[in-house]
Amino acid sequence: MSETDTKTLDPRLLEILVCPLTKGPLEYDRDANELISRSAGLAYPIRNGIPIMLVDEARQIEAKP
Repeated sequence: MSETDTKTLDPRLLEILVCPLTKGPLEYDRDANELISRSAGLAYPIRNGIPIMLVDEARQIEAKP
C-alpha cells in the first residue's frame, strides 16, 4: 500500500462518522491523518486507513481562539 493510499479517507465514511464523545461532526486532517472533533478538542488517529474512534486513543488538541 502506498503512502497516498493511507492518506485518503472515503468522503462517504466521513459523512456518517461522528465524535463518539460529543456526537458532533468530524473534520479530516489529511496532513496529520486524523479526524478532528473541535467540540471535544480531540484528534482521532487513522491507522492503515481505519479511523480509531476511541477516546482513549485520541490526542488532545488546542481549541481555536
